[in-house]
Amino acid sequence: MLTATREAHYVVGDWQSAAFGTGPADRDRAEAGVAAAYAAAGLDAPERYVWVPSPARGAVAAAVLAGHGDALAAAGLGELVDQARADLGDVPAGTSVLAAVRTRPWEAERAAACSEQGPEQWPQVWAETGGLLWNQVQALVTRVRGAIGDLAAPAGGEVTDAQVEATASLLRGATLDAVLGQHDAPWLALFETLGRLGGPLAGLAEAARATGWWWPYERLVILSERPAELHRDEPGRLHRGNGPALAYPDGFALHAWRGMPIPPDFVDSLTGLTADRISAEANAELRRVMLEIFGYDRYLAETGARPVHRDETGVLWSIDLPGDEPVVMVEVVNSTPEPDGTHRTYYLRVPPSTRTARAGVAWTFGVDEADYHPEKQT
Repeated sequence: MLTATREAHYVVGDWQSAAFGTGPADRDRAEAGVAAAYAAAGLDAPERYVWVPSPARGAVAAAVLAGHGDALAAAGLGELVDQARADLGDVPAGTSVLAAVRTRPWEAERAAACSEQGPEQWPQVWAETGGLLWNQVQALVTRVRGAIGDLAAPAGGEVTDAQVEATASLLRGATLDAVLGQHDAPWLALFETLGRLGGPLAGLAEAARATGWWWPYERLVILSERPAELHRDEPGRLHRGNGPALAYPDGFALHAWRGMPIPPDFVDSLTGLTADRISAEANAELRRVMLEIFGYDRYLAETGARPVHRDETGVLWSIDLPGDEPVVMVEVVNSTPEPDGTHRTYYLRVPPSTRTARAGVAWTFGVDEADYHPEKQT
């Protein structure tokens, strides 16, 4: 029976570092890993390794190889298409070998591991290994895929909505033909903990430690660099207020605040932010960002909000926002004094259905209101 051993802890930690690693790829190590993965699949090593600065450039190159270059150019992505054709050169790529290199050996090892652990043990194995990384890594992958699809909406030009949607679909489809490299970390953490990173998965693991996404073909491989920058908050969400939260060497980037997508210049535009401007913002997600930056306590004071409920645990507040669920918070006072003798006040977000301050505080501790009986309020 697998337990959360010290060894498993370090395995997961190593793969977490790989998943969120930044800086230039180790190209020699990555190419050696790819060649080993080809050999394990019974294939000759690729003749060329084509390096691109981001998964966005890789997806465009893959779409060009799939015969969609002219469609992308007609939709306003001509410069990216020209870059992809220059990157790829004249050597024929052949067909994709993703199934042979990654899909089939991956599925075989997963099926064998599941059978070995059994239906009762398998969920625990996953929860103690890859499951610890899955949500954060998958959220990042989803955001990258979405941003690659968003390349289909260039500024200006006479591009129809139908062209934009068709191009976005082509680009998102191209991302599904990639091996995720460093972002395959959750499953690789599981396989390593179970002693299954030898044999057919060894090359995939080696490449994952050294590079980002890559696209395997019969005669060449497209490999993407890792991010140049990655900024996350304590829960692991993309977060940065003074620049991109995720950035690749070619400028492909994601901007986010507490995991929520924001325009590149959004935080800078909030100088002189007022309660009226927050209330007038039509985009619910951006309004939540504005509220956090402005300060819930300040917003409550300036809008003349009244408490919903008050008891010995704190004060429950609710902010009604047009077109969005209300923001409900419980105001609590830290019983431990600051060095100057004052007591700090906190505002804790709680579910909109919360009806009492006590229920809100209980929710922050993961228990029902009836079960919340603290010996000492902190």
